[in-house]
Amino acid sequence: MRVLIDTNIFISRENHIVVPDRLQKLLNVIHSANVQILVHPLSVKEIERDRDEKRKTIQLSKIKTYAVLEDPPDPTGDVEYVNIVGEPRDEGEFVDHCLLYCVQRNAVDLLISEDKEIRRKSQRLGISQRVLGIGESLQYLEGRFRQPRVTSPPAVTEVPVYTLDLKDPIFDSLKGQYPDFEVWWTRISREGRTAWIYRGKNGCLGAVLIYKKENEAVPSNPPLPKRERVKICTFKVSEMGQKIGELFVKLSVKYAIEIHFDEMYTSLFPSGAEQLVELIREFGFDKVADKNGEHVYLKRMVPDGRPCSNIDIAKRFYPSYYDGPSVRKFIVPIIPKYHNRLFTEYERRQVHLTEYAGELIIEGNTIRKAYLCRSRISGMQAGDVLLFYRSKDEMALTSVGVVERVHHVVRDAERIMRYVKNRTVYTKAEIGTMAKKSTKVILFTWHFHFPNPLRLEYLVQQGILRRAPMSIVRVTHNSYLQIKKAGGLDARLTVS
Repeated sequence: MRVLIDTNIFISRENHIVVPDRLQKLLNVIHSANVQILVHPLSVKEIERDRDEKRKTIQLSKIKTYAVLEDPPDPTGDVEYVNIVGEPRDEGEFVDHCLLYCVQRNAVDLLISEDKEIRRKSQRLGISQRVLGIGESLQYLEGRFRQPRVTSPPAVTEVPVYTLDLKDPIFDSLKGQYPDFEVWWTRISREGRTAWIYRGKNGCLGAVLIYKKENEAVPSNPPLPKRERVKICTFKVSEMGQKIGELFVKLSVKYAIEIHFDEMYTSLFPSGAEQLVELIREFGFDKVADKNGEHVYLKRMVPDGRPCSNIDIAKRFYPSYYDGPSVRKFIVPIIPKYHNRLFTEYERRQVHLTEYAGELIIEGNTIRKAYLCRSRISGMQAGDVLLFYRSKDEMALTSVGVVERVHHVVRDAERIMRYVKNRTVYTKAEIGTMAKKSTKVILFTWHFHFPNPLRLEYLVQQGILRRAPMSIVRVTHNSYLQIKKAGGLDARLTVS
């Protein structure tokens, strides 16, 4: 991002006075986000006209530490532009018009100015959302470049790349596939890149994922056009059986959504990566190109308008899902101890001490989960929306899932085990007891937690429920729309 600063901002920053607090915060955000600060050549000339020689010398020496906008566009010959802003009355106003013209012609992303006349003219030009004062700039840049909060189990940590040991066995195959791997590692370490890691019981890395934000074209065949994407640079799992790969996919998707990126991609050599390919394809990564012998897999999280079935939307564009009137909506009660195990990324849950000691809850790692019950409710089918209600303590709707498949009447424990594998909170012994009576097996994908969990009092007050649900309850589409809005779900990620 390129930000042009007005002379008045520079003077406020560089004068022999204490820098205002909000300006200091703004400069810190700009610096940490690697935003490029530019000054207009005419701003330099403005300082050169200062009659106070001592002040001029000091300020000129300081402004040279900023990059000067190269070949700025000249508004003089743009009749339409001049008709809007008017003819400049003096040199100072001509400079103001030139600064605004840089925004108008997209030479920069933002202009930061405290000049009220510049702000008024930006409104007439229709670019006021890109001409901001110090306070507005701070709010905008903090929102855009804030460090996203991605909740993960305590056993998974985010660490600087430079803290990892390249001699760890998990990197051996990568060093064999990529001759320049160690050179690349040195570079990203110096850049301050971070990674999600999980350490196994032997102290070695059981999994590692290194990611990167990009806003550039991908030089593949065919090339991917320039766009904001999250790139998964390195994704290796050596400790199997705990669904860590699925957990890392979930974290990556959550991260992309938090920073408002709609796409993510990775590239890998197909030989020896069959399990990883199977995993990422399951959650919507499609092979779209080749690059130096690697296959490039792209994932979109917002549907692109092409024809797609309700079920395919939830898979191809996960975590987006279809929620139109043609699919049913159900409120599904779940007691706290099972909610804690099934939804480990739920921010309000209490973490067990064993998790801090490195324990992973397998069913919590998964995206694809299973819910077992004896509910007699009928009509539930693939694509229907599940709204999970945490009973007893919070007594609130907390989470959203989408049905993959329903087995309505099952009395065979072995069949249930084959259906659910390690995606349920129940042990094999508990399933054996349940299977003595008819059991409903609901296989579903977890999609979101409500930013604003909806408590029972609200649900009753709005006529969505009469009382706390003791079993699965179907709700109307209109009730669901109320829940969706009040719960704060991102409408971009639902398709109706």
